[in-house]
Amino acid sequence: MTSDYNKELEKVLEEKFYCPSRFAQEVEKLVVQESVSYIDAIIAFCEINKIDLESVPKLLSKPLKEKIKFEAMELNFLKKTSKARLVF
Repeated sequence: MTSDYNKELEKVLEEKFYCPSRFAQEVEKLVVQESVSYIDAIIAFCEINKIDLESVPKLLSKPLKEKIKFEAMELNFLKKTSKARLVF
């Protein structure tokens, strides 16, 4: 049953967003237009579009994940790593 639910969820998300790159574009647009963080933009976007936050990981592209990780480290939500920093 959960497999069917996941397939249906993916289908609905694909119809609405097409792919993770489209989701990333919408989040990036909010970040620029509203001058908010990536984390806040994702939460706001999900609230506006009535998307369950638990479905967000399926929509995150690798570049968007990196930006969120960098932002989380800057806010001390994650331990800072010795790896190179993301440049915007």
